[in-house]
Amino acid sequence: MSVPTLHERDADMLDLPGRELRWLVSDKPHTIHATHCSMCVIRVPPGQKVRPAHSHPNGEEVIYIISGSGRVLVSGEVEPVAPGTCVLFPQGAVHMLHNTGGEDMKVVCFFAPPTSLENYRMHEDVDFPET
Repeated sequence: MSVPTLHERDADMLDLPGRELRWLVSDKPHTIHATHCSMCVIRVPPGQKVRPAHSHPNGEEVIYIISGSGRVLVSGEVEPVAPGTCVLFPQGAVHMLHNTGGEDMKVVCFFAPPTSLENYRMHEDVDFPET
């Protein structure tokens, strides 16, 4: 039996509002299949927001910022993020990410239990508060 591996460059890229997303661990073809979690990598260009704000009614998400800087909105609260920052999005918490820096923001997103875009609940009316 071989060790399941997948390089992100070999994963299908989805062009979504405010980001490019590549599922690495999921139930989709050409990914690593896991029973208890899923994982993707996103790239958010400078100035972009991951749209729309959304929640995960059936599980939690943890993100880890690899590069870039910006801010995160979780249940109405805003916090800065930079490389090395880890953020928990509790089950059902409305959240979104905004790249306020000058370089791509690369983020690893972990989900438990496994999820997919079909399981997201969208919140089109939610945005970051005016500063």
